[in-house]
Amino acid sequence: LNNMGKGRSAACCGEAWTADYFCSPATLDLLRQQASRHGVLLAGAVFAAGWWCWVDACVLATPHTIPFQQYLPGILATLCICMINVIRREELQESDPFDDAGFCRPRAWLFLSYCMSFGSIVGAVWVMIEHYANNEELTSAAEKWPGVAGIFQVVLVLASGLLLFVSRAPSEDAADMGYGSF
Repeated sequence: LNNMGKGRSAACCGEAWTADYFCSPATLDLLRQQASRHGVLLAGAVFAAGWWCWVDACVLATPHTIPFQQYLPGILATLCICMINVIRREELQESDPFDDAGFCRPRAWLFLSYCMSFGSIVGAVWVMIEHYANNEELTSAAEKWPGVAGIFQVVLVLASGLLLFVSRAPSEDAADMGYGSF
């Protein structure tokens, strides 16, 4: 028995639930290296899958043309992942005691990019409901595919941006740019 009483350990109460509790430090270091090396590739594949869904929907919708307004959620999502990945993770953790704005600028930029990302998701859902779900003229699933593909595109593009942001390894070497060893 320990000090917790009734034979319960600190890990049972949620006090020591860290990654070191489940894996050895050597395994965690290997996973971090592999994540920084392969996470970027996976993010690119997810990004390509998102745009592939949209291009496929545009090609299948050849009897009618898709208006440019329906392209905007995907374009906005792509712009948002560029905005998210301009910020280094170190900028979110560092603070300069002589420059309070230097601490707030990256956080405000990241907040703005996340708000715009949410707006692109809302835009894609709105396009699907307004133009495809409530349209009685479209009867087959192939005719409604551009609405669903727009949501898939935005979600996959934003997921790839988040994966890229998380998988970047912090590095001291400026030539590495935090993207693993390529």
